[in-house]
Amino acid sequence: MFHASVQHPVSRGGDISALLDRLARSSTRPRYAFMLLNLIAEVARSDGSAGPLIADGGGLLPMRDWLCDALTPMGGRDPRRLALMDRVREELAAEKRLPVEQAAATIKVEEEVKLRVRTSGKTNLSRAVSELVAAGLLRRHYQGYRIDHHNRGAQRQAVYTLIGLARVLLAGRRQGMAAGESRQGELGF
Repeated sequence: MFHASVQHPVSRGGDISALLDRLARSSTRPRYAFMLLNLIAEVARSDGSAGPLIADGGGLLPMRDWLCDALTPMGGRDPRRLALMDRVREELAAEKRLPVEQAAATIKVEEEVKLRVRTSGKTNLSRAVSELVAAGLLRRHYQGYRIDHHNRGAQRQAVYTLIGLARVLLAGRRQGMAAGESRQGELGF
């Protein structure tokens, strides 16, 4: 009967599709890279930058540590992670550093596994970030003691900025946040 012209709004779907296509072509681990970009977008300021410190549980964590901790649950059922837990338990027992009480022993093993996973996670993170930088989706620099710099060291921490197609992840992510609320931390001098 009455046919009204329907205007289709520009959808983010096309942008997300283009981003996924770019990740599939440029990353050896596109799903991991997409999760990484989403986590960065979650804590990014309006200019797309995130870091050097992130507020987490009442404290401040360096950006890389926060990202590693956020991605850690993804490998919780991995047979290698389970084997690592057994290995750590055996090592702590052999070094007589494992508490006798079962609950305390479990906490000690989990803490040690978390440290080891964070260390190896930083290597994975660094590779993924390098691929994202090469793909034109992320810019990385280091910020900290005295001056900003493109190289790390001298108490500098990583800052990541979403660029290019990755900026689509910023759209609408702050709708649920109160004005002025941020998970960004300040780097003390």
